[in-house]
Amino acid sequence: MSDSAPGAASALYIGLMSGTSLDGVDGVLVDFAPQPTGAALRVLAHAHRPLPPALRAEFLALNHSGADELHRAALAANALSELEAVVVRALLESAGVEGTAVRAIGAHGQTLRHQPGLHDGRGYTLQLHNGALLAELCGIDVVCDFRSRDVAAGGQGAPLVCAFHQALFAREEVDVAVLNLGGQSNLTLLRADGGICGFDCGPANALLDGWCERHTGQRFDGAGRWAADGRVDETLLAALLSDAFFARRPPKSTGRDDFNLAWLDARLATLAAMPAPQDVQATLSAFVARTVADALRREAPRTRELLAAGGGTFNLDLLQRLRALLPGVAVLTTAERGLDPEQVEAAAFAWLAHAHVLRQTGNRVEVTGARGPRVLGALYPA
Repeated sequence: MSDSAPGAASALYIGLMSGTSLDGVDGVLVDFAPQPTGAALRVLAHAHRPLPPALRAEFLALNHSGADELHRAALAANALSELEAVVVRALLESAGVEGTAVRAIGAHGQTLRHQPGLHDGRGYTLQLHNGALLAELCGIDVVCDFRSRDVAAGGQGAPLVCAFHQALFAREEVDVAVLNLGGQSNLTLLRADGGICGFDCGPANALLDGWCERHTGQRFDGAGRWAADGRVDETLLAALLSDAFFARRPPKSTGRDDFNLAWLDARLATLAAMPAPQDVQATLSAFVARTVADALRREAPRTRELLAAGGGTFNLDLLQRLRALLPGVAVLTTAERGLDPEQVEAAAFAWLAHAHVLRQTGNRVEVTGARGPRVLGALYPA
């Protein structure tokens, strides 16, 4: 795009995120122009649209091999991009901004398979998306497929939000950790000396929501109330924690390929007696908290502040368990540092789109293990 093209000099970007929790598409309209407060960005609008039940069911099915899956995946990508376009229009309307004023959209897409380094030694990561269709529907440049370049360079392709976390939340005087509680949980460790590390801890809402929906018909356990009234089954907890993933050192990443209800069912099948469903939910909550706390103590024992983001921040039972496991660590949410927990991941992909447009690198090799810094994403011009 030439410098005279619409939006070419704009500092306005849109970020779109559809996470492994499969609750819907979150979007933010972000201004990256220098702020009087010194903040790295200003969120002008936030919009959310739930995934239609049929599309959500199709994404869950496409996590596994099945009949005619290439055809089905292509149609699901179209449907997701059409829903994203609805979110974009809602953002523009809410902020009173014309699409021509937006420099680019950063769209994550829907992760279906994440298998870096496997099979042929290179592996792959697949975020289902139709960037061309989104650009056509919105008339705005679209940057997507952010993870593939890092994987091609030998990295894990995840987490990618760590550089963004560093730009927003790092503090010179104290070690800070940022925890995303989405379908999976991941940590960014921001050391006071400028060092950074990040990795996936394991499953979070993907298991909590899946088990809750199976046994209550509710999509999620509101505020963690169902789990809070259950009893932790220590035998099941030990079985869950025995997975080899938790003993691995970073860099590492995971997803529904590794942790899903079938994985949980296999561990339940090893028990002499089946716990009550509510007790399983309590155990899953304890499990998520333990995997995060163990990882934090092992990799960043001097951390004094943990900032939580993502849908899991509404699970009060989970946050209470984290606080109990991490005495001496202030467990807060990113809202207390200026950014709504529901906006963090979408804002990160707006930030990555901004980096792409400026031809700045977006990965951190200390996090992903890639051979070097890379400009991330593929561009679909308006």
